[in-house]
Amino acid sequence: MEKTWRWFGPGDSIPLKHLKQIGVEGIVTALHHIPNGEVWSRHEIQKRRRLIESEGLRWSVVESLPVTEDIKLAAGENDRHLRNYCTSLENLAMEGIHTVCYNFMPVIDWIRTDLYRPNPDGTLSLYFDYARFAYFDCYILKRKGALEEYPESIRLETEKIRKTITPAEEEKLIHNIIIKTQGFVSGNFSEKDKQPVELFTKLLARYEGVNKEQLRNHFQHFMSVIAPVLIKHNIRMCIHPDDPPFPVLGLPRIVTGQEGLDWLLKCVDIPQNGLTFCAGSLSSGIHNDVPALAARYAKRTHFVHLRSTNVFENRNFAESDHLSGRGHLVEVIRIFLEEEKRRRKEDPGCYPIPMRPDHGPLMLSDIDNNIYNPGYSFYGRMKALAELSGMMEAIKYMNK
Repeated sequence: MEKTWRWFGPGDSIPLKHLKQIGVEGIVTALHHIPNGEVWSRHEIQKRRRLIESEGLRWSVVESLPVTEDIKLAAGENDRHLRNYCTSLENLAMEGIHTVCYNFMPVIDWIRTDLYRPNPDGTLSLYFDYARFAYFDCYILKRKGALEEYPESIRLETEKIRKTITPAEEEKLIHNIIIKTQGFVSGNFSEKDKQPVELFTKLLARYEGVNKEQLRNHFQHFMSVIAPVLIKHNIRMCIHPDDPPFPVLGLPRIVTGQEGLDWLLKCVDIPQNGLTFCAGSLSSGIHNDVPALAARYAKRTHFVHLRSTNVFENRNFAESDHLSGRGHLVEVIRIFLEEEKRRRKEDPGCYPIPMRPDHGPLMLSDIDNNIYNPGYSFYGRMKALAELSGMMEAIKYMNK
C-alpha cells in the first residue's frame, strides 16, 4: 500500500520536506482556495502538482473535489456545477491525477462534539457524545420535531444537560460542530461566520422533505453524468462513508453500511465508481463489521483511510489508537494487501492502493502548540503511520 498523508496545501503548518523524512510517499490534498462549484483549472492543478513533486513526492489522491449542495439537491445551479465538475475531472486527469475522494453527505462533512477529549495516557482525541449532540440539535438549532427522533434515554440526558450547561459550553459546542469540523473541508462554513447557527439552519432547511430515496436518485444522476468522463480518463472516484454512519439532524444518509454501499456501487456499475474505505467512519456504527466490509468491497476500493474507534452506550464513540478498537486494522490491512497482489497479477504496472493514517491523537508538544486542524496533528499521525507501516511489514513477512 502507498503511504500517503493529508496535506492542506501551502498554508499547512507541516512542510512537505518533513513528510518525506517520516516515510510518506504520496500526498492527499485539494485546491481549497477554489470556491465550491467552480472549475479547477489545469494551471492551478499543475502548480500544486509541481510543488508536491519538487519535494520528491507524488500527488496521489484528491481529497476532495467537493460535491455542492446544489448537486446533492439537484436544484439551483446543479447543471452548471455538474459541467464544472466534469471539466475539473478532465483537468486533473490531464495532469496525471486519477483518484478522487469525495462525499455525498448533505450539509455536514463529519461530526464530533469534543475535539480534545482526554485519554488515560494524557493524549487528546476526537469524541462523539450523542446526548450532547441531541442537545445541540433540539435546544440550540431548535429543529422542529427533533426531540421525538431521539430515544427516551437520550431525551432524559439532554434534559440533564439543559439544566447544567453554561453559555460558554454552548458556544464551544456550536464551534466544534459547525465550524471546527466543517470549515476546513466543506466550504460551507468558515471561522469568519458571525452567525453560524443561522447559516447552518438555512442549509438544513434546504433538505426539508428530501428523503433517502430522493438523495439516492440525485446521486445516481450525478454519477451518470460524470461516468463518461471517468471511463474516458480512467478516473477512480471513491466515495467516503457517512461520518457518523447513522441518521443525524433529520438528514438523509445513503452511505452508512452494507445495504447503502451495495446500492451505490450497483446504481452505476462501473469500476470507476468506487469506495474510500474509511475504517474509522464505518467502525463507529455498531452495525458494521469492518473486516467483513473490507473483504466485500476490496475490488471496488480505490483509497483507504486507516483509523479506528471504540463505541460505547447510546452511540457515543471515541477515536482510538490505531492498534485497537473496532476498526481491526491489522485484518483490514491484510485484506487490502491481498487485493493488491490480485491486482498486480492482472496488471503488473498498477499503483499500490493509497492509504493514509486518518486522524491521530494530539500528543507531546503538539498539545501546547496546537496549530492543526482537528484530528490532523503531526505527532499523532506520525505515530499512526509508524504503527501502520509496522503492521504492513509484519503481514508481508508472515505471508512470504
